Formats: sequence, structure tokens, C-alpha cells
Amino acid sequence: MRSYALYVAKRLVQFVLVVFIGISLTFFITHLTPIDPVEQMIASMTAFGDTSPEAILRMREALRELYGVEGNLVDQYVTYWGRILTLDFGPSLSAFPTPVATLIARALPWTIGLLFTCTMLAWLLGNVLGGLAGYYRKSRTLKLLGVAAMGFHPIPYYIIAFVLLIVFGYIWPVLPISGGSAQNVSQAFSVEYAGSVLRHAILPALSIILVSIGGWFMGMRALVSNIISEDYVVYAELGGVPRKRILSFYVMRNALMPQITGLAMSLGAIFNGAIIVEQVFSYPGLGRLLIGAVYSADYSLVLGVTAISIIAVSASVFLIDILYPVFDPRVQLR
Repeated sequence: MRSYALYVAKRLVQFVLVVFIGISLTFFITHLTPIDPVEQMIASMTAFGDTSPEAILRMREALRELYGVEGNLVDQYVTYWGRILTLDFGPSLSAFPTPVATLIARALPWTIGLLFTCTMLAWLLGNVLGGLAGYYRKSRTLKLLGVAAMGFHPIPYYIIAFVLLIVFGYIWPVLPISGGSAQNVSQAFSVEYAGSVLRHAILPALSIILVSIGGWFMGMRALVSNIISEDYVVYAELGGVPRKRILSFYVMRNALMPQITGLAMSLGAIFNGAIIVEQVFSYPGLGRLLIGAVYSADYSLVLGVTAISIIAVSASVFLIDILYPVFDPRVQLR
């Protein structure tokens, strides 16, 4: 128990360090850009009418306080961390005066529901099918699945997304191609709304799962193919242990160790190409929000989305790390 507590403590320190470095890099990279959110806001406010110099000066002072860009870089850095600890990122420039935290709170559940769920589904399906393909090597059906997995795996997410959009949105229009739910359905805990959300998530989810499942399938198949030749597996087969038990307890469980590590790394890269899928299907998640913020030079929103993304991904990896000893107790002794 003590060794496990020490293991969790080390992972917690790593988690805090990763979050600190990631958020600090985001701050300094953003502040090194030539974009000044205050001047942009003043320019947009004064574009349609004359404003006195005194009013512009007062406006500039108020906006600098509002966006946390008062004082030198060190002062702004301290202010920025204070806002992160209170989840107050100030108002959005593109959706002024809506707070950034409000926009993120609206988009975050959609991203978690789509990307996290798809990643876990692809991991589960890929490992189960890959384990079966590695153990039952003569199955033609599983061989065909392997060919399909290898065919989809090298294709980028957004290419599959465009293909699905064209096929099911225009050639055979049976599924919705944009939005998170139907506009004529009220957002409530109802069967109608849940069904609408699921229908709108089918195409984005398919584009992610079809690409992701191939890597897990091929990795698990290779691991199982090596493990089935181990002595303890051969002895179990000779001893009359049922094949289903051998597959689940002797083979799959041992082969899962590298796959769990891969899952942690996959969660760390969850906001890579997959966020473009949200833009393709106009899905109301963090990816689409971030792309819109970059295009509109929304300084506060970019900082808020990247900070929340770093925290969420790091927390997911930390959770996988502390659960790892459940599958491999030897980790506690390292």
C-alpha cells in the first residue's frame, strides 16, 4: 500500500509539472504574438463612429484590466495564473461580453462526449478484435478485418470525415452533417433530444473510430501472436484449460499492458487531428471553438481553451497512470 501511495504521489507531481509547463508555454507564446486584444477591441468599437480621446483612454484602461494585460509581463503572468485558479479567463473578444468560461462550459461536454468516448470505443473494439485475430489466426473474417484496419489507419481523420460527409450528406442523405442536435428540438433530458444528439454524432464518431481502431487492432494482434507461443500458454492448452479462459486470462490480460500505456499517450494526443473533425461537421465542441477563436484573433478564448485542454488531457493521463497498477501490480515496486 505504501509503495502504491508513493507511486501515486510521483505521478501527481508529474501531473502538476506538466500542467504548469504547458500553461506557462501557452501564456508566453500567446504574449509573444503581435496581437493586442485591447487595441483590437478599441478598433472594433470605434469603427462605426467618432470617439473622443478621453473616452478611448478610459476604454483602454478598463479593457486592459478586463483582459488582464496590465503592467509588465511578470504582472500579467501572475494575473493569468490567478484567473486560471479561479477559472475566470475574462470576456471573449469575438462574443463580447460573454465570459470565456461560459463558452468553454457550453462546448466542453460536446468534446468530452465525442472525442473521449470515441477514443475509448476504438481502444476497446481494436483490442478485442485484435486479440481474437491474434489468437484465432485461421479465421477469414478476422483476416478481412485486419486488412480493413490497415487500410483505414494511415488516412487522416479529416479525410474520412469529408468522405463520410459527401456519402451520407449528399449522395445518400440519411444522416445529419452539421451541428450537435436538431435546431427544432429543445435541449432537455428527453428521449427525443438524446436521439437527436446521437444521430448528429454518428458521422463525427465514425470518422474518428474508423481511423483509430486500426492501430489498436494491429498492435493487439501482434502482441497476442507473440504471447500465444509462451510456455505458460502452451502448458495451459496441454492441461485442458478452456480456450476462452486462456484467451481472456492468460493472453489478453498480459497483452493489454502496452496497450494501456498507448491509451494514455492517445489521450494525450486527443486534441490533434480529431478537433478538425468538429470543424468539418460544425460540431459545437472545443475544437470548433478554438479554430473560430484563432480566426477571429480572440486572445482570451484561445488562452482559455488551451488551458482547459491541457488540464483535461493531463488529468486523463494521470488517471490512466494511477489505474495501471490495477492491471500490472508490479508497477508498485518500481
